Parts: sequence; C-alpha cells; structure tokens
Amino acid sequence: MEQQERKIFVVDTTLRDGEQTAGVVFANHEKVRIAKLLDELGVHQIEAGIPVMGGDEEKAIRKICGLGLKASIMGWNRPVIKDIEHSLACGVDAVAISISTSDIHIKHKLQASREWVLEQMVNATRFAKEQGVYISVNAEDASRSDPDFLVEFAKAAQEAGADRLRYCDTVGILEPFVTYNNIKYIRERVDLDIEMHTHDDFGMATANALAGVLAGANYVGVTVLGLGERAGNAALEEVVMALKYLHNIDLNFNTEMFREVAEYVSRASGRELPAWKAIVGSNMFRHESGIHADGALKFPGTYEAFTPEEVGLQRQIVIGKHSGTAAVRAKFAEYGIELTRHQAQELLPVIRALAVSLKRSLFDKELVYIFEDHFGKRSKHGSEHH
Repeated sequence: MEQQERKIFVVDTTLRDGEQTAGVVFANHEKVRIAKLLDELGVHQIEAGIPVMGGDEEKAIRKICGLGLKASIMGWNRPVIKDIEHSLACGVDAVAISISTSDIHIKHKLQASREWVLEQMVNATRFAKEQGVYISVNAEDASRSDPDFLVEFAKAAQEAGADRLRYCDTVGILEPFVTYNNIKYIRERVDLDIEMHTHDDFGMATANALAGVLAGANYVGVTVLGLGERAGNAALEEVVMALKYLHNIDLNFNTEMFREVAEYVSRASGRELPAWKAIVGSNMFRHESGIHADGALKFPGTYEAFTPEEVGLQRQIVIGKHSGTAAVRAKFAEYGIELTRHQAQELLPVIRALAVSLKRSLFDKELVYIFEDHFGKRSKHGSEHH
C-alpha cells in the first residue's frame, strides 16, 4: 500500500497549547514528567512551552532539554529575535515561529499589512537558521487566510530557511473535505513539509488532521486527550490509532501507555477523563447491551475495532438494564458461580428492575446479594444449587 511508505511525524503540544487551556497550569515537575511520558510513547517532537515567558516556564523547558530524550524539543516564539534567543538559551533543537496570516488577524489583531507579516517572519526565520536549529513557521489562522497569500508566505518561509509550515486551523472552522483541498493546493505549489494543527470547535480536529495527512501533510500536531484552548486540539491517542487502523500507517508507538498517560495528564490538568472519551475512555470496552455483550464474549472483534490491552484498558462486561443471560452467566463465572441458563433467566428481571430504580449498572456486590437473596448463600464448594 502506497501509504505505508510515507513517514508521518507526531508533534505533541500538550505542554504549550494544552497548558494554554483556560484554567490549566502544570507544575514544573508535571511538565517534566509529561515530557518523559510523551518520549516513551514515541512522540517525535515535543513543543515544550514558551521560553520568553521566563520564570518557571523557562526553568521547566531547560530541564526538559537536559533530559536527553529521543524526541526533538521545540520552543514556541513570536517572530521576534528576543523570543528566539530565549528558546536557544534553554537548549531547544527546534523553534516554532508563529504569526497570523489571515486578513482578519492582520487587520484587527496585528493592525498591520501582509508585507509586514512576511518581513517579520522572514527576519526571524533567517536569524533562527543562522543558529542551526530546526524551524517550523506557523501560519496562525491559516484556515481563514487567502490561499495565494498562504502560498507566498510558505515560499518566503522556505527561502528564509524554514523546515516546515504549520497550518493552523486556529478557530476550528475546517471540515475534512475543505481541509483536503486546502492542503493539496499548497502542496502542489510549494515543496515544503506541512504540519496540521487543528482545533476541535466543531468536533472535527482529528478528522481534519487526517484529511490533511491524506492531502500530503506529513506532520500532525496533537495534545493528550485533545487538551487545548476552547474545545481543544486533535487528540494524540485518536490520531495515532486512526492512522494505524484506518490508514494503515503504524507509527510504532507504545500505545499500551495511552490510558496511563491520559490519566496522568487528566490529573495534572484538573480535567476529568470522561468515560466516553474516544480510544482511552473506560467505556470503550464496557459492554452492557445484551446482544453486544454476547457478541463480545463470543468474539471480541464483533464490537471492538482494536483490543483493550493495546491502549492500556481492560474489557468489562457491565450488568444492568440492557443485560442478557449470556452476560449475566459470564459475570457470575468471574465470581466462581456457575449459573444455569434457567437461573440466569430467573435473576434477569430482578437485576433489570434494580438497575432501573438505581439509574445505573450494578456493582459486583449488588449482584452477589441478588443471587444470595434468590438462591440462598453458597457453600465453600461453589453453588449449592444445580
């Protein structure tokens, strides 16, 4: 398959864009720990923060640069020489140089002109190039920029020494078909690596990132759990698993760490990890519906696209309102109680009624109580009722 030949690189910005989420602050030791986890996972480049902020931010970035990780470490900068000097002082091997390219931003935010934007970016890029670091030039609000100006911007960046263009869907207004066409348009006119940086305002960050990859982008910007401003960014775990299972591009990540990393970032950021979160949510492999549970018990592939172990989760059969006899028997077998089909059918209405009155699925203890109320206590040697 032609796709297998392509090398896709993952750029994780949990420590920069993730921390820009309103209300999220990582302690320094947490930033360092997250960087180590991302490196162990297999992330190619870690955007560690904004060095020019100084203080704790700069300390944490210096520490991360001193860890000797396999991943490239990038500092984020405005197109300002002073910013880049701060990044270099921390010891990063890569810099992101970021400026808006849309007329909306140029007029209202920068209150400048397209020419000024090009000039700032080119001067900063040339300076960084002289220092011998890897350079990503970020087109902020690229998704609302004039496509031809974006091409001009990319060409100017390349001539000044940039290694890639970060295409930012800053306000999350793309959808995959538009994304594909936009990226293809640039790829056909400029031979420069493109990184997708997508936001989830309409719930399409991962879909847009993948569409960009299909159109020729070979870098994908992500965050753990999709942490990020407003609705967040493309989620690391979603992008890696989707590339593997939907596009046959295996990045050889240690995906079995996904749940552990998600839990750590969730705690550090003070954000809950929802049970229904794609890939790493605890509900991914919890089956309750009778037909689903029966199918999953017979052959997990009937209702699972990949195995729970692959992302650090476990399969669970949940007993509740929608359960059937197969699941009830399987659950009791876990407690060492072999129910007959007839016994399971007897218990089912009681189980369902309790689940409805409690408005949730049942705990193991509750199921055992139901069994004991119905059939009496068990002897040490298993069920007394056959």
